[in-house]
Amino acid sequence: MTVSLAPRVTVRRSAEELEALALRGNEELGSLTDHEATPAQVIDWVARNFDVGALAVACSMADAALPHLVADRLPGVDVLFLDTGYHFTETVATRDEVSRTLDVRVVDVLPEQTVAEQDAAWGKDLHGRDAARCCDLRKVAPLHEALQGYELWFTGVRRDEAPTRTNTPLVTWDAKNGLVKVNPVAAWSWDDLSTYAALHKVPMNLLLNFGFPSIGCKPCTRPVAPGEDPRSGRWAGLDKTECGLHT
Repeated sequence: MTVSLAPRVTVRRSAEELEALALRGNEELGSLTDHEATPAQVIDWVARNFDVGALAVACSMADAALPHLVADRLPGVDVLFLDTGYHFTETVATRDEVSRTLDVRVVDVLPEQTVAEQDAAWGKDLHGRDAARCCDLRKVAPLHEALQGYELWFTGVRRDEAPTRTNTPLVTWDAKNGLVKVNPVAAWSWDDLSTYAALHKVPMNLLLNFGFPSIGCKPCTRPVAPGEDPRSGRWAGLDKTECGLHT
């Protein structure tokens, strides 16, 4: 099911309680003697400490490995899709396939303005003149507002994706958005993710087969050559590597 309504609002615990939970999660998951906690162990910790209605999975729809992982233990979880108005057709098709095949509730998170309204207010093609401002208007601000109805969000951030992500923890307190942030697949490589996706036959964005290892909005994403940094196709030619969601 895909909906464009506001996410489910839960009775949230206080920021102090949630921050303490995040710290405890780091301690518990870091106490394993022989290995870092697996994605399944991370999600099981979440299931023991949070109700499913208080959780959200952020998904760019490059692949559905993370929604599949979470829904396997927390069926019916909300999956947030930032519907920027600039997505590739293949990305929207992946969203639809996730909604059709997984036990999740896909929530389309919309910016305050349509693309046409933003063009009228800021000038046409803001992404080409001020990509950071465009990302803030169409991704960062809408996600921040959507997350206020939850206690915890899952992301698919991996440490091998970019130098800015090498220290990504499994569980952390997200002070900017005011809730717990969990990165279950932080330690995974691209091969780990691909193997999981193939084993479980989860939806994958078709662009992954055509040189797009990292997929964002169409105007700001290009294919990359073999051996290039996987994220070098994002905002190519600009001094920008992150949209602001994870910084």
